[in-house]
Amino acid sequence: MRNSTKLIILSVFAVTFCILYLFQGLNGSFDYALPRRGIKVMAMAITGVAIAYSTVIFQTITHNRILTPSIMGLDSLYLLLQTAIIFFLGSGHMIIVNKQVNFIISVSAMVVFALILYRFLFKGGKRPIYFLLLVGIIVGTFFGSISTFLQVLIDPNEFMLVQDKMFASFNNVSGELVWWALAIVFISLVIGWRYFNQLDVLSLGRDTALNLGVSYDKVVKTMLILSSVLIAVSTALVGPITFFGLIVANLSYQFFKTYKHSVLIAGASIMSIIALVGGQWVVERIFTFSTTLSVIINFIGGIYFIYLLLKESRST
Repeated sequence: MRNSTKLIILSVFAVTFCILYLFQGLNGSFDYALPRRGIKVMAMAITGVAIAYSTVIFQTITHNRILTPSIMGLDSLYLLLQTAIIFFLGSGHMIIVNKQVNFIISVSAMVVFALILYRFLFKGGKRPIYFLLLVGIIVGTFFGSISTFLQVLIDPNEFMLVQDKMFASFNNVSGELVWWALAIVFISLVIGWRYFNQLDVLSLGRDTALNLGVSYDKVVKTMLILSSVLIAVSTALVGPITFFGLIVANLSYQFFKTYKHSVLIAGASIMSIIALVGGQWVVERIFTFSTTLSVIINFIGGIYFIYLLLKESRST
């Protein structure tokens, strides 16, 4: 089966799940329920595309299919930021109450952190990409430790609000934030689109890419920044989803079996929409909100991650 045919089939499934989620059980309440469901579907689509795109390009520049951009510590920084605001300013502060202000501060903090980290590590000479990943792991662990320390000291009532920030949720997404996130993700995708051919070459390795005329360091820096922006937007919009990018990216590799990033990213993005919309439908209709979508994704993703590790160990 041609890859274009596979993309069409996946798109049909994605549209079907979206229609099912939007219209099932409306019972005539179009004015109230339909707009809210539409906002949630848009949030899931934006989040899915952002995570899928950032994960595929991140795995390409690191040449490792079991890594995700969350290894850079952005998720830990987001949680630390939310915990610190509630701990020092209280849950009634404007930064917490006003979702737009919280979104801007969260995205700005994560992007600035990523830029400072890349600037510091790439300054004064070339460093291997794995050195950057090692620093990201250490910094992420450091942020996580501070968050845990503050959560132990925080007021139990306000800890409930912090706990809500620990897991991704699509139930209370702000409509204005969705449009802001859509604009940022769209601009990022437009910028990244012209790098697809260079990413195809980049997947062959640094030396081969340099011999074929690709400006390796420039492309890597640009992709790292784009990946950080997309992860920052998706995290600030709905919360951290640890293993989701790992799942959809590797499923796309196995399903399409091609080196073309235009196909891989499109396939991973559509699979993300299917997984998020379909998963949210299961959470609402079958589990009746007794669990959250992020818990299911992290559980399945953790099992899949262990499978990938065992698979890699057998192949070496």
